Amino acid sequence: MKFYKAALLLVLGFYACEVKAQNADQPAPKYDQHKVFNPMFYPERGGEFRSASGAPGSKYWQNRADYKLDVTLDTAKHRIEGSTLITYTNNSPDALGFLWLQVDQNIYKEDSRAEATSNVSGGRFANKSYTKGAEIKSVYIINKGKTLKADYLITDTRMQIKLKDSLRAAGSKLQIKIEYGFDVPEYGTDRMGRQHTKNGWIYEIAQWYPRVEVYDDVTGWNTIPYLGASEFYLEYGNFDYTITAPASLVVAGSGELLNPAEVLSPTSINRLAEARKSDQTVTIKDSTDILHNNDYPKKPTLTWHFLCKNARDVAWAASKAFIWDAARINLPSGKKALAQSVYPVEAKGNDSYGRSTEYVKAAIELYSDKWFEYTYPVATNVAGLVGGMEYPGIVFCGSNNQNGGLWEVTNHEFGHNWFPMIVGSNERKYAWMDEGFNTFINNVDTKVFNKGEYYEKPDQQKSAGYLFSPGAEAIMNVPDVIQEDFLAVAAYEKPALALTILREQVLGEERFDYAFKTYIKRWAFKHPTPWDFFHTMDNAAGEDLSWFWNEWFFTTWKLDQGIKDITYPDNDASKGAMITIENLEEMALPVTISIKEENGKTGTVKLPAEIWQRGDTWTFPYKSTSKIAYATIDPDHTLPDINPENNSYSGLPIPQGTTAGSVIKAYLDAIGGADKLKNVRDLQTSATGSIQGAEVQLVTRYKMPDKYFQEAMVPSYNNLVVSHVTLNGDSIKAKQVNRDLQLDDVAKKMIKLKSRPFPELDYERINQNISLQPILRVVNGELAYEVDINIGTEIHVHNYYSQKTGLKLKQTIEGANDLSVEFGNYEGINGGIKIPFSIKTIMVGQPIEFKVKETSVNSNPSNEAFK
Repeated sequence: MKFYKAALLLVLGFYACEVKAQNADQPAPKYDQHKVFNPMFYPERGGEFRSASGAPGSKYWQNRADYKLDVTLDTAKHRIEGSTLITYTNNSPDALGFLWLQVDQNIYKEDSRAEATSNVSGGRFANKSYTKGAEIKSVYIINKGKTLKADYLITDTRMQIKLKDSLRAAGSKLQIKIEYGFDVPEYGTDRMGRQHTKNGWIYEIAQWYPRVEVYDDVTGWNTIPYLGASEFYLEYGNFDYTITAPASLVVAGSGELLNPAEVLSPTSINRLAEARKSDQTVTIKDSTDILHNNDYPKKPTLTWHFLCKNARDVAWAASKAFIWDAARINLPSGKKALAQSVYPVEAKGNDSYGRSTEYVKAAIELYSDKWFEYTYPVATNVAGLVGGMEYPGIVFCGSNNQNGGLWEVTNHEFGHNWFPMIVGSNERKYAWMDEGFNTFINNVDTKVFNKGEYYEKPDQQKSAGYLFSPGAEAIMNVPDVIQEDFLAVAAYEKPALALTILREQVLGEERFDYAFKTYIKRWAFKHPTPWDFFHTMDNAAGEDLSWFWNEWFFTTWKLDQGIKDITYPDNDASKGAMITIENLEEMALPVTISIKEENGKTGTVKLPAEIWQRGDTWTFPYKSTSKIAYATIDPDHTLPDINPENNSYSGLPIPQGTTAGSVIKAYLDAIGGADKLKNVRDLQTSATGSIQGAEVQLVTRYKMPDKYFQEAMVPSYNNLVVSHVTLNGDSIKAKQVNRDLQLDDVAKKMIKLKSRPFPELDYERINQNISLQPILRVVNGELAYEVDINIGTEIHVHNYYSQKTGLKLKQTIEGANDLSVEFGNYEGINGGIKIPFSIKTIMVGQPIEFKVKETSVNSNPSNEAFK
């Protein structure tokens, strides 16, 4: 599912990240090569069930569950009633004296274990209201021609059925028949529920029948309770199911609709046939059809019949409010499938679900071409209450998504048809094996979709403070153990970045892609463990990656590579250079260094991670012919280095006679001159940026001498205000997502520091606290002066000004909440002054570039604009 970060907020306008000043005393290296390159990482050898190469063993087995489901949707009562007939096949070598089933609707009971373990402040997976859960009316066992009442016990979200006669091994079968019902919750832990629209309710129905737990060769029965964050682990089988509902409803479900002639009008059937032949989106039902409410067989109810083969689950949606459109999916084998979308009129239009089917089609085709062919006949995107959730052949996405946000969530949810729908990993234990792998292939997809329409080049250095925050938890943890505000990192972002680095920096795309496709092919419709994945990648890529798996997945180690020194043999630059780098933290990764000489020549050096087998320091020769102007580690910011300040080394002293005052004056002159800047009585800017495809709007206002306002808002989330900061005289207030923040003195000082549009005008009066570093720094490949400003003992500001243009390139602030901001694309505005129209920073752990769209100077905004 898509994890929309609950911590979608800005800290004092920007997300807090770890910042270290370049001139700070460097800590002693923490690195120990013996811990990284440990020969005892793999715990055991392969066996008959799972081989040491990572492939299924010669005697690998898994059980099977086939379902016949028949239910009725009562829209007056918002209720499901029906029955399931499960045919269970025991392919294991063990006789089974009891069976375990999941009864997931019980999570919505007031006395559920999930409710008892939810924070009092709520959260994404906490219940908003309660139901009676799954109301089990009867349970029968059908075996050897006999039907007997089952001896069963329900414990929270699990049902144990005790068998009179054990189910024998090696292919024996029995059937379980259950009659049940449940009330559909309005909010179902963001996985199911119902949404009211002006044309009727939208029902998104999932976890809607008792499901057999997995019995495997690893732990036997997998009976971890359903608490919300942990998703599912399910057996494969065929699903033959019917939904009876009022005739005016459109029903969309996993798999193929078997009886279109019984539930669709001739017009809809003809349009659907046209869509199956079209690469362009074809409307099946539009808003006019909804308004007329007569485009369906004239009966009180209709029964929709679906079949989904070789799946681990099914889900469905129903509404009379659905607009419905579709298009053809072209698969690599020549087979065709159908992409379709159903959504309310509130979500129509090309900025929203009008492009949904285009997105569905593109996602399925790209994944099929790159990794493994899509296996279901239909791919359906449902717009409704659920923010983002995946099921075989059907996904639920929030109806408020637009543009890049809609592509991002649609692409993500359909990526799950590969992980875990095709590769059936255990989501209850290893969320990263579906969420992380899926996020990784999402990023590969987005880079090429529509020539990169929504692609934004990542800056992993800026993400490092979020990925490796002080409260970081290791990836290899059960999802329910990982704190909710870090789950997005541990399950999604960090494992996805690990695979990206493995693909681009360690193995190369060709080796990685072959190994990854080998893993998918080996474990399609099977149940891999993490060790099966690790062994497969090692063997298929031809690399012992145990060091990589250990540091990324089992630890919270950090990365800090730095350039320590550059020297010249016999102090003669024409003889080349010796460059010394060091590893200051515990993680080891390859090193890429870009080098520029004073004569203008440039070069790049790539070093493998194995250099760090020798210790925390490495010196290598570089065939330069003149003095090196500067060298930079990881110039493209592909690695999550927590301290990028030490990644560049110039060794060049500042020109003689340069002072902090002259640098600041050069900056003020470059943006218009002190006299013009002092005439700015007020300034307002409106900027936009994008995170996870969602647009963020940032409005900043200054009014001299003591008024400041900054607000960040996400329009596609019902104009969600994620950050609001105001300063009005002595009054300082801050909110995050409508929650007041308690600010300490340091935080208030930091807001005051940000509250003036040109703070350099005030530096004269604190001159005794300003210093200029004696060595030129390197900021994004440009030589810069570093001017340090100390505000008391708590706040330390580091400003970097271009030696060439005088413009401010970057600012870092060390204080209660460290900030790092980069400035660029200076443009002139009213009054002949210049401001940066590009502002790069971190928000919710993601790099974001705000681009200024509107400005106003001396417009005399009212004092009401600063509340």
